[in-house]
Amino acid sequence: MYYLDWTMIFVIPGLLLGLYAQWKVQSSFKKYSKVKTTSGRSANEIARALLNSTHCDAVNISAISGSLTDHYDPRSNTLRLSDDVNGSTSVAAIGVAAHECGHAMQQKQGYAPLKLRSALVPVVNLGSNLYFPIFLAGMLFSWSPLIYVGIACFALSLVFSLVTLPVEFNASNRAMAALTSGGYLSQEELKGARTVLNAAALTYVAAAVSSLLQLVRLLVISRNRRD
Repeated sequence: MYYLDWTMIFVIPGLLLGLYAQWKVQSSFKKYSKVKTTSGRSANEIARALLNSTHCDAVNISAISGSLTDHYDPRSNTLRLSDDVNGSTSVAAIGVAAHECGHAMQQKQGYAPLKLRSALVPVVNLGSNLYFPIFLAGMLFSWSPLIYVGIACFALSLVFSLVTLPVEFNASNRAMAALTSGGYLSQEELKGARTVLNAAALTYVAAAVSSLLQLVRLLVISRNRRD
């Protein structure tokens, strides 16, 4: 089973990139959480203003516990802002809240990649749960069709990660455009918000890279098994 060990080299770069991305998000958010906006308006207030100005008036805003647990829930049409964001007047908090508003805007306008990502969720969840036992069974019984079914199940995770990239980048672009046009932040504050959002975007890039490298690893393992 030596080949199982050396193929871990495919996983390490993705792991390191993921750790760096998490550090970048935490450090950027911490830095700009200390920078208060000149307007003095909270992330909750600005999020409400952004939603109203983009015809997303029906979207509710509620608080959610935790740190950086912010998200937009399309099922309940609710924007959930974390403890660190909801009542904060910092540049970081407003950037995060505006990004989630960007997802609400996507939902309102029927943004195709968002629809595709939502449709993929149940399929990807099923594939993530099934890929390893199917792949392992194929390896144990040396049955190539089963091996490739397992790999195909895992490949769905890569597809999901790739679809997620334009969704997240687009949400950030919408957020920055709305913040700029509404005059909610100064030019310097906008730069800070963009830094926080770019750091967050890196986590999605890291997830896509990790999925790609893991897929390559599975293909290498399957090939070595046949050899």
